[in-house]
Amino acid sequence: MSAESGPEKARHIRLTSHPPVADTELLTLHWGAADPLERGPLVGTTTNRLQRNVIGTHAGSYGIYRALAVAAKALTKGHRADLTNTLPTDRIGPYPAWFGTDKIVSLDPFGAIVAEVYRAQIEQGFDLRPTIAVTKAHIDLPEIREAIDAGRLKPDGKLLLDDGSAVVTKVALEPVWWLPGVARRFGVEENALRRALFEETGGMYPELVTRSDLEVFLPPIGGQTAYIFGDPAALANPDVNLSCRVHDECNGSDVFGSDICTCRPYLTHAIEECIRGAQPASHGGLDGVGLIVYSRKEGRALGEVTKFLVYNARKRQVGGDSADKYFLRTECVAGVQDMRFQELMPDVLHWFGIRRIHRLVSMSNMKYDAITGAGITVDARVKLPDELIPADARVEIEAKMAAGYFTDGAVLDVAQLGDIKGRDL
Repeated sequence: MSAESGPEKARHIRLTSHPPVADTELLTLHWGAADPLERGPLVGTTTNRLQRNVIGTHAGSYGIYRALAVAAKALTKGHRADLTNTLPTDRIGPYPAWFGTDKIVSLDPFGAIVAEVYRAQIEQGFDLRPTIAVTKAHIDLPEIREAIDAGRLKPDGKLLLDDGSAVVTKVALEPVWWLPGVARRFGVEENALRRALFEETGGMYPELVTRSDLEVFLPPIGGQTAYIFGDPAALANPDVNLSCRVHDECNGSDVFGSDICTCRPYLTHAIEECIRGAQPASHGGLDGVGLIVYSRKEGRALGEVTKFLVYNARKRQVGGDSADKYFLRTECVAGVQDMRFQELMPDVLHWFGIRRIHRLVSMSNMKYDAITGAGITVDARVKLPDELIPADARVEIEAKMAAGYFTDGAVLDVAQLGDIKGRDL
């Protein structure tokens, strides 16, 4: 083993089997710096390993599909993206929460403007890629048209059109983990975090344990999508009424409409709340803003296979499916009730500059505690209306409510469930 040169790198040890990092200040990362040039660009290229200053590659889990495309000769190895005209349709930030090492540790604050702030470096030949994209779109949901027919929503020609579609700004965010900050967020030693990431991925990223000089990890996981109803700049104004839901992926319900859980009903209810909350008519003629953050954490971050196994276990147990066995059956299969830890979740809210949420459309104490613990004020919490709960999802909602979920300002008695703790909704 050999020590790297230079006063800043003398403490770092790496295996000599790894190629050396090019000796240039450009590639040195200073996480939390206010100036993007001082912070430095994230270089996850696989074509010039001398330039790399992160662990992993861009695109999260889609990096594997890129490898398949290269192997199949459908993609030229070393292809560099042409970033012409790809800059955000709306400028987000910069906001004070972008700077420092406390508020944002799981995404790159400058990820949307890479082509702008690192233009000179790209022209020099560095393979730099955005990790955030901002665009405009429409969304069209049958539940929103039903809300219009029922008179709960009214088209305004701006946010909500006569055909029932809603105008949104969409933001896609890839995960970028600054490992020292992630470790602090979870209250663990950085070395322990690196070791666990290395071992639980089957040794997929040896640099986690051999390159302590590389502090940024691009994990092979899904990211987040944010849907903004109204002016994105208004998210950072605490005086503009903000309705918000942070929603964790549930493919079976969100996409296919499974009636065994409340995920799609809560998601579409939140979208309705966001549209109404963004319309001036809801606030005496003043514009509001709505935000849905959609996180890829399928099956409580346990995966869809595990989720379906648990469905079988619940339905086949003696006496049938019941609220008191709801979380127990998950733990029997997965070893844990839930892995959707919310410690990193507020980062995206900080990226938008959010300091106050007027209406949080969530019954989850974990989400509420993570948001308020991050210094963001929550004025009110919005429960899922009883009439939107599918009949087959009653067991789920009863288990979650009994295990400590918020409802009407209180939680139900959990004595009958022992030590079971509720998770996210």
